[in-house]
Amino acid sequence: MPVAEIPGSKSITARALFLAAAADGVTTLVRPLRSDDTEGFAEGLARLGYRVGRTPDSWQIDGRPEGPAVPEADVYCRDGATTARFLPTLAAAGHGTFRFDASAQMRRRPLLPLTRALRDLGVDLRHEEHEGHHPLTVHASGVEGGEVVLDAGQSSQYLTALLLLGPLTRTGLRIRVTDLVSVPYVEITMAMMRAFGARVRREGEVFTVEPGGYRATTYDVEPDASTSSYFFAAAALTGGEVTVPGLGKGALQGDLRFVEALERMGARVSVDPDATTVRGTGALRGLTVNMRDISDTMPTLAAIAPFADGPVRIEDVANTRVKECDRLEACARNLRALGADVATGEDWIEIRPAERLTGTEIATYGDHRIVMSFAVAGLRVPGISFDDPGCVRKTFPGFHEAFAELTRRLELE
Repeated sequence: MPVAEIPGSKSITARALFLAAAADGVTTLVRPLRSDDTEGFAEGLARLGYRVGRTPDSWQIDGRPEGPAVPEADVYCRDGATTARFLPTLAAAGHGTFRFDASAQMRRRPLLPLTRALRDLGVDLRHEEHEGHHPLTVHASGVEGGEVVLDAGQSSQYLTALLLLGPLTRTGLRIRVTDLVSVPYVEITMAMMRAFGARVRREGEVFTVEPGGYRATTYDVEPDASTSSYFFAAAALTGGEVTVPGLGKGALQGDLRFVEALERMGARVSVDPDATTVRGTGALRGLTVNMRDISDTMPTLAAIAPFADGPVRIEDVANTRVKECDRLEACARNLRALGADVATGEDWIEIRPAERLTGTEIATYGDHRIVMSFAVAGLRVPGISFDDPGCVRKTFPGFHEAFAELTRRLELE
């Protein structure tokens, strides 16, 4: 039975780096994700004056509850959305002048709901070129705290950034959310904040965070559930079996719920205390599924949808249009290029069964999830290639090698 060793969660690693930097003491992160995104986050912390030490299996971060150790810095956030949204918020709690910029891809992604909320809290923040986008400069003098209203309908990262800031404010935060997508990611944030000693609670649409800072700890990073989706989908598509250790019933990541969709399609799923196994049955059923809360796995499901015996309709995924690319449209275009029958709307995509698909070069739009998703389709469609296969370095630099090894082992079953 193939066992897939999945790298650490990107979402958890990014949050842990923020929490470690803000905590009082030295934090050790065990098995963090080492990828372009997380290395960019760690590099950003170093630019702000935080010490980040590395061993092959862990990172050590010297926390600074008072904020960055330097009075001014230029930070390049690369392609990382968590880096681009979390680090300016962390810097705002300190004192100094801090400029943030990012790649052309990240510059296009929206930031305004977060920066508007920070301004409402008294943060002196200026967008240098286009309102609501990088680059931006923060003239930091600490954050008093108080009440703020936030629209997190485009990205839960706006809310996560404010929640993480809360314990660093002088009086705490009370955040009223008017819209919220990807709720499981917010639940990850609150669970991790509590692991670092913070007090945070939710009552309906209101999130309350008490002041008091964070305390350093040793934190184990669980495998990435979004990345695991490609390996689980491979098992469902080929009739094979894949187990991901370290990702079970106690997992923080909501994206593990992707296996529920595979189960509805006919796969056999076993979620144990410390591992999850998916067994394909040789057939996939069509379904209609709401993926609002697990939208990072939408491309994975879309890529295997043509092989189902009925239509696959994925709903409530408008937020996928403002990711690294317009993922909904990218999936539709690539599926059509393969020969699939696809319809789309503002927040949905429907893929109908295909009698025959033909391999082609997949347009990746520089998006790691498009590459990894259509690599799964490649298990049934010979001749699939990618215009930018290397963009997987964002979250899983060794993906192609790991997936090829999995494919080999599935074929030997």
